[in-house]
Amino acid sequence: MKKTVQISILLMLSVIGTLPACNTNSNTNQSMDLTPSPTQKTDTAILAAGCFWCIEAIFQELEGVISVTSGYTGGAIKNPSYKEVCMGTTGHAEAARIIFDPSVITYDELLEVFWKTHDPTTLNRQGADAGTQYRSAIYYLDENQKQIAEKYKAELNAAGAFDKPIVTEITEFDNKFYVAEDYHQNYYNQNGSQGYCTMVIKPKVEKFQKVFKDKLKKK
Repeated sequence: MKKTVQISILLMLSVIGTLPACNTNSNTNQSMDLTPSPTQKTDTAILAAGCFWCIEAIFQELEGVISVTSGYTGGAIKNPSYKEVCMGTTGHAEAARIIFDPSVITYDELLEVFWKTHDPTTLNRQGADAGTQYRSAIYYLDENQKQIAEKYKAELNAAGAFDKPIVTEITEFDNKFYVAEDYHQNYYNQNGSQGYCTMVIKPKVEKFQKVFKDKLKKK
């Protein structure tokens, strides 16, 4: 992983201000079926970066990413509902489980996208979305992921890539990822005209597409 890759592109901050928040109702409940084939080698990343609708919309577009599932992790409550998580009392973060093909895209590259598509310096907040459920976090699945994440974070801080220290927590995944309700899955693609999608997710996705155009899936 080259440091120049980490800091050469302008780091994109989340949209802020009086924008609609993530906890908006929807009646859509269709999810995507992107199950890998039995012979395909895959790996998993668990990331939290604010509203999981935003994370999903971005990582779905990357070549080598097989599926992105929105859910909850990092808390103590079993099988939490979206309403419970939004109350900020479950300890869970809105997160994404990303299944990817490591021969096409590496964990390092996923983290590069992660760092550059949200603000990792704001504690428990992304734009108008505030609360511990919107914290920035990397849940590592093994020692290799831990070392990569910690090294990357340290190098970004040392290089002054952000004007404030990174507050992203790097925590061991406890093997408890609770899949969010069906209507949260593939949310942006299913609800593109919804207010939060047009005002928050769309601008983030468009910036991401320009910066990472060489990593996008071919359409």
